[in-house]
Amino acid sequence: MTAAYYAAVDWGTTSFRLWIIAEDGTVLAERRSGEGMTTAAKTGFPAVLEAHLAAVAAPAHLPVIICGMAGAKQGWVEAGYLDTPAALSTIAAGAVAVPDVDRDIRILPGLAQRDLQHPDVMRGEETQLLGAAGNLGDGRHLVCMPGTHSKWVRLEGGKVTGFSTFMTGELFDVISKHSILSHSVADAQVFSGEHPAFLAAVAAACANPALATNLMFGVRAGQLLHGATATDAKATLSGTLIGLEIAGALAAAGAVDSVCLVASGSLGALYRAALASLDLSPRIVDADEAVRAGLSTAAQAIWPL
Repeated sequence: MTAAYYAAVDWGTTSFRLWIIAEDGTVLAERRSGEGMTTAAKTGFPAVLEAHLAAVAAPAHLPVIICGMAGAKQGWVEAGYLDTPAALSTIAAGAVAVPDVDRDIRILPGLAQRDLQHPDVMRGEETQLLGAAGNLGDGRHLVCMPGTHSKWVRLEGGKVTGFSTFMTGELFDVISKHSILSHSVADAQVFSGEHPAFLAAVAAACANPALATNLMFGVRAGQLLHGATATDAKATLSGTLIGLEIAGALAAAGAVDSVCLVASGSLGALYRAALASLDLSPRIVDADEAVRAGLSTAAQAIWPL
């Protein structure tokens, strides 16, 4: 049987994912739970990690590489930030060793943009970016990583030249639950990126981002005046916010040679449809594969075979 090489962990605010990786890159075991930073800060990061490692019978001294919120100020050990512009190759070198543990555990740093006019930070996405970069060639690339706080990264020659965060997912949650539009979307069904209302909203918001809040109120007015369904309303709200995000990201990026979408699941499908409808034809990289690839790149740099 192929020997275990290291354990890779993506530790989010509310989620925990662990993979045991073999010397040939095979995933030997996997664990997932809701024991993110919020939970682990109370129960103890070492206890959570060791429980998952024990559950898959990981060797006692197997090294562990971690990305995400375990390295935040409120996390296990603060890993800090690398300042942009930053070469992706420096991420592994910036890893912080966890003290007072019986195995070699390293936590990867985040990235910071210290521009006074456009300050920004990311933690966890830099590892996805490290993994996705292998799918990109030379040139100037714009990499989209959707989520609660979507990241759009400008990448050139293996170097992050800048990035922008958009609170799209959080705004959708707040508006759909705590605004007047909550009544409009209350009984909505699941919709796809091909929904006409979604695509129309993406186009309208991207073309006229200054009208974003007006377009959102149209969700309610459309129901009152034209009998739009709750699903139409939800698709319109989603499309408006995603279209607004895309407009902002493109404006901040300037000229690029390609757009890459690092995503998975239903949210990734929505972004893929939105980008395609705007003739952007993104390259697609699975988010899970990207974070594992990024952790693998870092692990091999730290513990070469």
